[in-house]
Amino acid sequence: MTDGRVLPGCSVLPPMNDRRRRPDTPPKTEAKGKATRRGTGDRFRLLNAFVDFTAGELTRAELLVWLILYRDARDGVARTSQADMAHRAGCSVKTVRRAVDRLRQRGLLRVTYRGGVGRGASAYRIRAIPLESLGT
Repeated sequence: MTDGRVLPGCSVLPPMNDRRRRPDTPPKTEAKGKATRRGTGDRFRLLNAFVDFTAGELTRAELLVWLILYRDARDGVARTSQADMAHRAGCSVKTVRRAVDRLRQRGLLRVTYRGGVGRGASAYRIRAIPLESLGT
């Protein structure tokens, strides 16, 4: 007996039971409201605009630094050290520093807090499209 949805020779595992809730109650849905969904949509819009209009003009290091900062951004600001970005991107701190400078010059990045030894990580605000292309 084979189900048309299952490939021959494969089996389907039964669903796992969630032991934290009773089996007769439906799973809870998060009621965070429209603001959460809108925030997620804004993040995808930012990423899509970056990929569609900007990514092709950047070097590998600039792409990786921008993507690391995008992933780390909370409320539009990423707080990440250059040493951490270098480790995650697989390059030197000097390469990250040059990439940050070039992204800043292109208008894709703004340094909102300059960190350092004893001051913590720097804070960055990223943009998907350079300001000069927006006409501002």
